[in-house]
Amino acid sequence: MTGANLYSPVRTTADGSVRVELSQTHPGFADPEYRARRDAIASLSVGHVVNQPIPNVEYTEVEHDVWRTVSRELAVKHRMHAAHGFVDAVEALALPRDHIPQLTDVTRRLAPVTGFRYEPVAGLAPLRRFYGSFDENVFLSTQYIRHHSSPLYTPEPDIVHEVLGHANQLADPTTARLYQLVGAAVGRVETDEALRLLSRVFWFTFEFGVVEEDGDLKAYGAGILSSFGELDAFRQATIRPLDFVEMAHVEYDITTYQPTLFAARSMTEVYDALEAFLTSFSDETPSMLATTTPA
Repeated sequence: MTGANLYSPVRTTADGSVRVELSQTHPGFADPEYRARRDAIASLSVGHVVNQPIPNVEYTEVEHDVWRTVSRELAVKHRMHAAHGFVDAVEALALPRDHIPQLTDVTRRLAPVTGFRYEPVAGLAPLRRFYGSFDENVFLSTQYIRHHSSPLYTPEPDIVHEVLGHANQLADPTTARLYQLVGAAVGRVETDEALRLLSRVFWFTFEFGVVEEDGDLKAYGAGILSSFGELDAFRQATIRPLDFVEMAHVEYDITTYQPTLFAARSMTEVYDALEAFLTSFSDETPSMLATTTPA
């Protein structure tokens, strides 16, 4: 994996203020108003404790307009490119398209469907904390939104990705159960190598998974389904059969359209393969896959 250093780290300075460090290539880098908003939104959730009241963000009309633009454009793309289960989950969750929902509203809609709830984080959470939270039916979500100059692009996970991608994904009961198995797997392992492998498999399935449906290639991964550009580009990728051994050997760059994707023959294959992999996952799994020849 490359490019992870471009996720914007959140720092607390000596005087206690919160600072989000944007890369020079970030669309909002040269916009002092946007940078101040990022700092202010991050400061709301720094130190947040799960199950404590979630701070609301008073979003601006500009921010709501970004959400409206993305929601409108993604709705069109989903009808063309999303797997059937995701489309059904979108309808079941019925997220608002005219304004950015508070995380409490996302939970209010999602919890009755699959039991998952949303909790805020200021920025990218450590792997063990992020994936481990799934075992408690918790999804840790950022609350900021991408820069208004590029509503259809973001170099990092924002609330569009977390909610229009993952919350809609989590509204499918079978997928939600697989998230729980990810969390349980994290609870069983101790090594960083195992966590990295689990993250890699999550990337190629829950984030960038594709599937054959109705004689066409459809997307079920949240990273594709929350990205206007990825939805246009994913069929041009090199498509390989679903194979966890090969996933362990393929490098990927988070800052570009994905050049290699793994396709299942059906969502049943995805569910069955992931359940078997996740329920047997242990600290020994990385070494076992490392000595296995990809199919």
